[in-house]
Order: sequence, then structure tokens, then C-alpha cells
Amino acid sequence: MNSLLVVFISAVLFFLGYRFYAATIGRLFGVDFQRKTPAHVKFDGIDYVPARNWLVLFGHHFSSIAGAGPIIGPVIACVIWGWLPALIWIVVGAIFIGGVHDFGSLMCSVRQEGNSIADIAKGAISQKAKIIFSIFVWLALILVIAVFTFLCADTFVKEPKIVLPSLGLIPVAVLVGFLLYNLKVNNSLSTILGLSLLGSLILLGNRFPLGIAQGGLNIWIIVLLIYSFIASVTPVQILLQPRDYLSSFLLFAGVLFGFAGLTFAHPRIEQPAFVAFNTTEGSMWPMMCVTVACGAISGFHSLIASGTTSKQLSSERFARRIGYGAMVAEGLVAVLAILAVCAGLNGKNLPQLLKDIGPINSFSLGYGNITKNILGGYGGFIAVTILNAFILTTLDTATRISRYLTEELFGIKNRYFATSIVIVLGGALALTGAWEKIWPVFGASNQLVAALALLVISCWLLAHNPDNETSLLRRKVFKFTLLPAIFMFVTTVVALILQVKKYFQAKDYLLFCITIVLLLLAFYLLTEALRVLLKKKNVLAHSS
Repeated sequence: MNSLLVVFISAVLFFLGYRFYAATIGRLFGVDFQRKTPAHVKFDGIDYVPARNWLVLFGHHFSSIAGAGPIIGPVIACVIWGWLPALIWIVVGAIFIGGVHDFGSLMCSVRQEGNSIADIAKGAISQKAKIIFSIFVWLALILVIAVFTFLCADTFVKEPKIVLPSLGLIPVAVLVGFLLYNLKVNNSLSTILGLSLLGSLILLGNRFPLGIAQGGLNIWIIVLLIYSFIASVTPVQILLQPRDYLSSFLLFAGVLFGFAGLTFAHPRIEQPAFVAFNTTEGSMWPMMCVTVACGAISGFHSLIASGTTSKQLSSERFARRIGYGAMVAEGLVAVLAILAVCAGLNGKNLPQLLKDIGPINSFSLGYGNITKNILGGYGGFIAVTILNAFILTTLDTATRISRYLTEELFGIKNRYFATSIVIVLGGALALTGAWEKIWPVFGASNQLVAALALLVISCWLLAHNPDNETSLLRRKVFKFTLLPAIFMFVTTVVALILQVKKYFQAKDYLLFCITIVLLLLAFYLLTEALRVLLKKKNVLAHSS
């Protein structure tokens, strides 16, 4: 099959989803362009700061959600089950579930003074639900910080050419933030200057790699933890927002070069469209949905949308562009990842290649092949640079959100102390390698967060009727948010049950116990949510 046909069909469907389906979700929330957002109402110059331009906030949000997930998950899935089912799930999932989840999380938070989705669970469901959800999310974020710190440091060790552009972007971002917010310099001029400096850093990094001979991994882990601490406590407009904004242009350029390369080379997809429903890695449902993760839906996105993005949204006018639009853009990245390995690596044994060099290097190799006519031999290096930039953006944003949750959960008012707790715990897991023992359960737990977030959104909508059309609202909530919540809940619970069986047979009692705890927490939160839904009258009965 011609790769360009896949690109065309995917792009058209994503556009239609954004144009029509997202507009319907916006009406469900009663989006009001004139309503003041928390960024204005609760402005504090640190966390609550309206973005200078909606593109700046889009860049921050997109950079934060589009880490390595939309690359790794789809690559693994298309090799194990085939590229066609992976592609279908990415497109359908992003339009009807992921986009709704992200947009809904953002709007709920904006209407609740910028509070996190976990804190919103208190008013929408119960105090107990909030505490359990918060603990669940907080522990998951500590794990994310540990893993992404390790991965970024490991990339620095293996590819020292990317150190200079990755770390050099920090002072460049501070400069751009100063130009935008202090000197009020034109957004376009500030962006051009920042991107010019970033391009220079990439060229310099390629010529002057910064490697550390002894103990490089641990040294880089410590450096990254220090950076994460600073990024978490510094006013958002000084570092986090402009850094993520500039980083987003790396991914935009990477996607543009990738699709341009496909246009010039138009390679055919010769890899199998369908491998098998049941494989050694598990059945297509539910395991493929959990494996693809961020390319279709990710619970981590709800934490970004309600953690940092909602506090910087200048107007509800831009909520759909940022919340739903960024998810659609991430879906396109996932489509590119599939085509990079399935059309860019024709003639290769993909299962063996994945085993030998891993999904990131497999993607880099395929990306280098499809962009050879444009980037020459630098495609693979650019791909690694882009991926590492987004690992770093996910890391600093996850640290900031963990700080918010620590403050909410434990009542800590000092942001320096709250961040120190997060850094110490995440750093301990990263430096000792303990994260490797519990990481296998993260994929399913991340999707479980998405299911629970959709449940919270559904309960919130029923409690905050924007148009007083109660019966109609119930039908809409059931159709647009509750059905996706049920699907994701069943999918992740079945995946966790299959993992429980696998861990028990392998006598891996640590992961067995962790998975059991996740299941118990999930069913408790489901019970609490159903109690609220039934109290508002049975949604199912009114939707028929």
C-alpha cells in the first residue's frame, strides 16, 4: 500500500474530527469566549500566568504530552500485531476518546479555578475519590520523573552530540521568555531569534559532542534533577513555557520533514498489515490499546491539561485548539512513527530489529531513510535530538505537576519543599535503577488514569449543567464521555488482569501485588463514580 494514501486518509479524518466532533464537545461544555479564565482571575506571576499568544501555550502543551510515547508505543504495536490495526486504533482513539479526554480535562480544570483533575474528583465524586485518585496519580508521576530522567541521561551518554542543544536550549528559553513578557517584543521576532539560536546549538552539538568519561550516567541524572527542580519552582513564563514552546518547533519540523520525505520518496508499505490477533505479547484487545497508549489516549494528558495548561489559558476561545488540537497533532506523530518503520525499513526483519536496537533506534533508522532526500545522512541524528527534547519537556512538566499534587495532597504551602520531596523520591528510583522493576505496569496504569479522568469529567458535567437541558445533557454525557470511559476502564482492567496472571506465573510477586492494588483502587473509584451517576438518575435509562 502507498504510504501517501495512509497519510491522506489519516489527515482528512483528523481534520473532520477536529472540525466537527470537537465543536460538539465544546458545545457540551458551553465554551464561553467572554468568560475570564483562572490565568486572569488567579494571576500570581508564578503558576497562573496567561500565555502571551495561544501558539505559545499550544507549544508548551504539545511538547509536554508528545514525549517518546507516540513513537515507542505505535512502533511496538505495528511490529507485534500489524500496522493496520495500530493505525485504526490511533485514528479512531484520538478522535473519539483521546481528544475528548484532553479537551474535557482542560475545560473542567478551567471551570474549577485551574485545579487538577484529581482535585476536581472531590467535587464531582467525593473526598475519598479525590484522595485515592491523587495518591494514584502522584505515585505514577514519581515513576515518570524517574524513568524520563534515566532515559534522558542515558541518551546523553550514548549520543553526546545532543547534550549541547538539549541543555543550551534552557538559557535560550529564558531569553525568549524575557523578550516576550518583560520587554513585550513581537512574538514572531522572539520566536525567530529563539529558533535561530536553537538551530545553531544543534549544529554546534554535532561538531562538539559533550561526553563524560567516568560515571556519566549518574552525573547527568543529577544534573537533570537539578534542572527539574529549578523548572518546577521558577515562574512558568520564565523557563517552562518558552522552553516547551521552542521545543515544539523541533517536533513540527520533524513531522514536516517526515511527511515531506514520504511525499518525495512515496515508499510502499511492504510490512504485514496484520500479523495475528493473539501473539506471544498478548491479544490485540486489550494489549494493543494499552501498548499504543499516547498515540490514541493517555491519562498523563489529563494531568498536563489540568495541571499546567489550564493555568495559562488566556481565553476559552483557544481551549479546543490546544486541548483537542494537540491530541490530533500527536495522532499524526504516531502515524508518522508507523510509516517510518513500516515504509522506511522495507526489507528489514522488524521483529528482530526491534529486539536488537529497540523502538527508538528503529524509528530513527526508518526516519533517516524516508528523509534521506531532504536531510541527507542527518535524519537519524535529528530524530534522536527531537525525541530527547520531548523527553526533557515531559520531565520538567511532570515535576511541576507533581509539585502541585504534593501541595494539594499533603497541604504543603512551600513550593521549594514540595518540589524537594518529588525530586528526592524520583531521583532515588532513577539512581538505584528501582524504576525498572515497576515500569512494566505503567502502561496499563496510565490508561487507567485516562478512564478515571473520563469518569470524573462525566460526573462533573452532570453536576454543572451549562444549558439547563437536563435530559438532553444526560444523553450527551453518556454518548461523548461516559461510553469512552467505560470502554477504557474495561480495556485497562482486562489488561491488568492478564498481567496479574502473567506475573503470578512468573513468580514476580512485586508486580503481582502492585497490579492487584491498582485493580482494587480502580474498582473503588468506579464504585464511587457510579454512586454519583445513579444519584443523578440512571444515565443509561435516560439515554435510550
